Parts: sequence; C-alpha cells; structure tokens
Amino acid sequence: MTAVTVGAETRPGSRAVAKYVRSSAFKAREVLDLVRGKSYAEAREILTFSERRISDTIAKCLDSAVANAEHNDELDGDELFIAACYADEGPTLKRWRPRARGRATRIRKRTCHITVVVARYSDEELAAIDARMALKGTGRRSSAAEARRRRVAASRERDAERAEHQDHDEDDLEATDDVDDFEDDFEELDEDAEAFEDEGEAVSEAETEEAETDAEAVVEEETEEAETDAEAVVEEETEEAETDAEAVAEEDDETETEAEEEDEKES
Repeated sequence: MTAVTVGAETRPGSRAVAKYVRSSAFKAREVLDLVRGKSYAEAREILTFSERRISDTIAKCLDSAVANAEHNDELDGDELFIAACYADEGPTLKRWRPRARGRATRIRKRTCHITVVVARYSDEELAAIDARMALKGTGRRSSAAEARRRRVAASRERDAERAEHQDHDEDDLEATDDVDDFEDDFEELDEDAEAFEDEGEAVSEAETEEAETDAEAVVEEETEEAETDAEAVVEEETEEAETDAEAVAEEDDETETEAEEEDEKES
C-alpha cells in the first residue's frame, strides 16, 4: 500500500484530491467532519443523504480515492475507511458590487482543495466489525463498492447510449443536409427553368416584334407600290384624255376651217 503524507504524519493509504472547488473551505469542513473515520459504506450513505451541495463533490472525491485503492493497490472497497480528510483554502476570486452613493463592496468568491485519504482496516478491526455485524444479523459487506461498480456500469451504459444517440443525430443531420442539398438543387433547377422561360418569352417577344415590324414594312412597301402604280395609271389616263381632247379640238378647228372655206367659196 502506498504511503500518504498528511501534515507531518505519513500513513498508508490512497488519496484523491479535488482542486479549485467553488466553495469555501469552512463549508467543506463541516461535511468532512461527518465522515472522518467512517467506513466507505457509511461515509457514502451519509454523503448521499446530506443536504449540503458540497456533499456531491466530496462523494465524487471519495469514489475517486476508493477507485485508486482498488486499481493501484488491489484493495477491496468494502475493507476501506476514511483515514483522513481535510479542505485547504484555494485562491479567492475578487469581485465588486455597486452600492449606494457611488461606493463599491468587495465580493470574495472562495475556493478550496479537498483531499480524501482512504486506508484498509487491520485484520483485528475487520474481525471485530464482522463480529459486531453478526450480532446485528447483517453482514459487513454492505456492498458499497459493489454499488459503486453498478453506478459506474450504469454511467458507462448511459455514455454509450448518448454516443449512439449522437451518431444517430449525426446521421439524421447528414440525411437532413442531403435533403437540404436536394432541395437547393431543385430550387436551382426551378430558377434555371424560370430563367429559361423568361429567355423564351423574351425571344418570342423579340421574334414577334421583328415579325410585326417586317409585316408593317411589307405592307408599307406594298401600299407605296400600289399608290405609285395608281398615280402612274391616273397620270397616263389623264395624259391620254388630254391628248384625245386636244386631237378632238384640233379636228373641230379643222372642220370649222373647212366649213368657213366652203362658205367663202359658195359666196
């Protein structure tokens, strides 16, 4: 068994230390006084039903010390007791609180270092404990270590379940990401289709405008040609009519001249 130094004394045992605990050393010492010298089973029961919040931290530190004794020194948790436990003051965090008239009050947030040392009962002490428990009709092995093992196993099972849930959540997230990507692609396709439709509408409008422009140009050309042909026909008919009128007039003049000549001859 390893030797642990407690103050100026060196004693056999295994220890665990919880540092920078956000509680004052005074509050931790009040709970440590309740379990000092108790067996692991009794101390664990006291800490379980204690109403102080620091009891949970001390219980974890005690479990760590027992685990160190079991793994490093190959001891049985049911044969261990708390040989020493103490709380040292840690660094104090300074904060300020505003008060009236522009003043400030200092706030001291205390911390502490909790140390728990466990050791094995001697053979005589174990025999005495067994005899005392036999008179009560119960066994010494209250299975505190076994209860701790069950808690550790349950904790590991919970961790495994959480890991599985996290894996499932990651798979769901990946599936969701795939769905989101598919939706994004679908939206892009919709946007491309809308752009294509817009382009088609623009092209059809342009073609329609070009066709209308061409039709208007053709109609204008045909109209201009028809007007030109009509004007030419009218001019030709007018010229012919004028020519015919002039010819008729000339013939009339000639007839009158001949008539006058015949009258002159007769006279």
